[in-house]
Amino acid sequence: MSAAPSTAALKPSMDGHDSVNLPESSELTSPPTAEIASTGEKRKREDDPEPTPAPEQKQHPLWKTSLCSYFRRSNGLCSHGETCRFAHGESELRIRPDNTWDPTSERSKKIARKEEELSESVKEQETGGDGVMMTEVFAEGENGGSSAAEAELTKCLVNLPMRWTSDNLRSFLREHGIKFKSAKKKKGMMVGFLSFENATQLKSASEELEGKSVGNKTLKVADVIPRAFEKKDRVALPAAQATEQAGKTASVSENADVHESLNISEDGEPMDDNSVPKSADLNSRRVRDVVTPLAHMTYPDQLEHKKTSLMQTLKRLTRNARKACPTGVPLPEWVHKSREIGGLPCKLEGIIESPLVNGYRNKCEFSVGYSLQGKPTVGFLLGNFREGVTAVEEPMDCPNVSRISCRYAAIFQEFLQNSSFPIWNRLNNTGFWRQLTVREGRRPGKSTEVENSELTVSEVMLMVQVCTVGLDDKLVNDELQRLAQAFAAGASAESPSLPLTALVIQDHTGISNAAPADAPLRSLPIPKEDRNMELVDSCDIEGRIHDCISNLRFSISPTAFFQVNTLAAEKLYALAGDWAGLGPDTLLFDICCGTGTIGLTLAHRVGMVVGIEMNASAVSDAERNAKINGVKNCRFICAKAEDVMGSLLKEYLTLSAKHQESSEVEKDEKDIKISEVKLDSAKDAVEPDESSGQQEFRSLENGSAGTESQLCSTSESSTASLQQFKNIVAIVDPPRVGLHPTVTKALRTHPTLRRLVYISCNPDTLVANAIELCTPSTDKTEQGRQKNNRGWRNMSSAGLARHRTKSMPNSEPFKPIKAMAVDLFPHTPHCELVMLLER
Repeated sequence: MSAAPSTAALKPSMDGHDSVNLPESSELTSPPTAEIASTGEKRKREDDPEPTPAPEQKQHPLWKTSLCSYFRRSNGLCSHGETCRFAHGESELRIRPDNTWDPTSERSKKIARKEEELSESVKEQETGGDGVMMTEVFAEGENGGSSAAEAELTKCLVNLPMRWTSDNLRSFLREHGIKFKSAKKKKGMMVGFLSFENATQLKSASEELEGKSVGNKTLKVADVIPRAFEKKDRVALPAAQATEQAGKTASVSENADVHESLNISEDGEPMDDNSVPKSADLNSRRVRDVVTPLAHMTYPDQLEHKKTSLMQTLKRLTRNARKACPTGVPLPEWVHKSREIGGLPCKLEGIIESPLVNGYRNKCEFSVGYSLQGKPTVGFLLGNFREGVTAVEEPMDCPNVSRISCRYAAIFQEFLQNSSFPIWNRLNNTGFWRQLTVREGRRPGKSTEVENSELTVSEVMLMVQVCTVGLDDKLVNDELQRLAQAFAAGASAESPSLPLTALVIQDHTGISNAAPADAPLRSLPIPKEDRNMELVDSCDIEGRIHDCISNLRFSISPTAFFQVNTLAAEKLYALAGDWAGLGPDTLLFDICCGTGTIGLTLAHRVGMVVGIEMNASAVSDAERNAKINGVKNCRFICAKAEDVMGSLLKEYLTLSAKHQESSEVEKDEKDIKISEVKLDSAKDAVEPDESSGQQEFRSLENGSAGTESQLCSTSESSTASLQQFKNIVAIVDPPRVGLHPTVTKALRTHPTLRRLVYISCNPDTLVANAIELCTPSTDKTEQGRQKNNRGWRNMSSAGLARHRTKSMPNSEPFKPIKAMAVDLFPHTPHCELVMLLER
C-alpha cells in the first residue's frame, strides 16, 4: 500500500500554474462538482443504498485558494478550462488552509486596509492625541469667536467625509437623534464643529458619536484648542460690506474644494521644545517634525534614505510600462534589462549632495495665524488644514531657514501684536494679514565655506500677502506705511544690519494662500534712517532682487520661480547640460523655463535656446536676464507649454529638415554669383569704358571684393541659424504636477527630437510622464473614457498615464538611459531627480 502524498510537496506559487505538485490520487484526476467547489465539504453518501468500500475522497487542500495567474494578467479564462485548479474571479476564490486569502484578491486587500486603519487608530490612542490643533473658529455674529463658557461646550468631530458641508453634518446628527446647538462643517475638511446647550447634551452626544463608523472612517470626538488671549478692538467693516463679504466667503467655502497644504519640502522647521504647550504634546507634533521630518538624521543617512525611496519609485515605472504595453507588441528592451538592475528602468547613478545643508533656502513663505497659545504668529502650520490643523508656530530652530528669514518673520510677528487689522481666518475666509514671503539674493562667488551662507546675502525682498476686501483704502495705506517703518527699523536694529531691497504687497482674495499669477502687486517705499523714517517717493521703485548662478546674474520678480537652493541648482543645471549632449549645432528647448536660469546658463554651449513659460513676469525677467548677461541666442515665449509646444517643434523641425537642401543650393548660388562678379570685373579691366577712369575701375574692383565678402557673411549667418537645428534637445523642469498630456504628446510624436532631459521635483509625476513617453504604441488607438464616467478621479497618476498611452499616436518611444538625484532640499524627503531619455 503506497504512502499518502506528503503535504510538504504542495508549494503554492503566486505567479503560475506550476505552483502545485499534484499527487497521483484518484480524487484529483477529475474535478469536483460545483457543489463541492462552492461549499468546501466532502460529498455526502447517506443517499447511496450500498456504500462502496473505496477509500474516503478528500478535496485537495489548495483547491482554488489562489487566483489564476493568467486571469490576473489578462482578466480572462486560461486554456485549462474547467480543469484549472486556480480561481478565475473572487466568487471562485476560497480561503487557504492557514485561514488566509490570496494577497492579490480584493478580500485580502480590504483586510489589509482595515488593519492599517486600526493600527493608525491605536497609534493615535497611544500618543494620547485627544485634541485638534484648531486655533480658529467659525464667527458667531459680527465680532466672531465665542465666550469661555461656550468654548467649554464645543467639540470637534474628526474623520468626517471631506465632501460634507454643514447641511450634511446637521442631517447626520438629526438622523441619530443627537441634540446640539450648532453644527458647522467646511467642505474639504475632515473636521466638523459642534456646540451644545449644556453639559448633558455634550456628554450624550460624545458617547453616541465616539467610535461610530461613517463610510470607512471611524468618528472621533476631540477638544477644540481655544484662543487663550484677550480680544482686541479690530478694524470694523461697514455693515453692508461685512455682510456681503461674509455671504460671499460662506458661499465659496461651501462649494470649493479647499486644500491648504503643508509648507513641506520647501518651508519650515522646528521650535523650542520647552515652548510647546501640553496640548501640543498630546498631539505629538512639532514644526520640525512636520516640515523637516528628516532633520533628526545625519546628512549621509538622509541621502541614503532618499536614494532608497527613489529606487522604489523608479521601479513603478518598469511595472507600469509592462502593464501599459499593448497586446501583441513586444516589451521594450529596457524593460527586459531591468531584471539585471533590480527592476529599475535604468541605473540610478547616485545622489549629489547639497553644498549647504543648513540655512540653504533663498525663499521662505511664512503663514500668518495663531499659535497653540492663541498668540498671533508668523511661521509654519503644524499640519494639514483638511485635518483641522490651523495652528502656526515660529521657525526659530528651522535648519533649512536662514537667520535673515527668521529675523524678518520675528519683526513681522512683533508688528502684528499691535496691529488693529485682523489675521486671516481660514475657516471663514475673512481677515487681512495672510502671509509673509522672504526672498534672498546672493552676490557672486563661492559660499560653501560659510555654513549658513549669510555673509553672501546682499539683497532681500519682502512680500506681504493681504486681503483688502471691505476695508477703507486710507486705513489700509496708513497700516502698510506703519509696516514699512517697522521692517526698516527692525532691519537697521540688527547687528550687522539686515539687507532690505524691496517691499511688495500682494492683494489676494482666494481661499488658499496660493495666489494666482495675476494677483495685484504693489511696491512700497522703504523708509530711510537719514530722513527720520519718512517714506520716500516710490514711483521708480521696482520690486525685484538679483541672485547669481554659474557667474550669471539673474533678476527675480516677486512671483517668479527660482530654485530655492542656489548652490545646489548650479550642480543641477551642470548635470542637465552634460547629459543633454550640447554643441554649437544644438537647438535647446527649455520648457517651463521660469526666469530662464537653465537656458541662460547653457546658452554658451548651444546654437539657440527657446524658453517657454506661462508666468508673464518670469518671462519678462528671463528677457531682462538675457540682456544683463549679454546672451543673444535666447528666445523666450510667454504661453502655456501645452499651447505652443507642438507648433514650435513643427516650426523648428521643419527648418531643420530643409537645412541640407537649402545649404547646398545656397552654396551653389554663392559660387555662381561670385564667379559672375569676378568675370565682369575682369572684362571691365581689360576693356574699360571710355567715360570711366582709373578711379572708377578701382571702385568696381573694390566692389567685387565687397560683394564676395557680403555673400560669404550672409551664407555663414544663414548656415549658423540652420546648423543649430541639426541636434534638437529638450530640457523640461515642470512643476510638481508634471507635464501636461498635450506637451508629453508633442514631445513623443516628433521624431527629430531624439534626446530629452527631465528634471523633476516630484518623482511620482516623472514616472507618470515617462510611462507615456517610453511605452510602445500601435496604430490601433482606443477612444477615451465616456464623458459621464468619472472613475478616473480615483485613479493614480500612473494609472491615468497607462490609460492615456492607449490613445497615443503610433510613434517611436523614448527609453530611459540613466538617472541621477540632486539634493536641493536637505532635512526633507524631497529632492530633484534628473532622467535622460533617448530614442
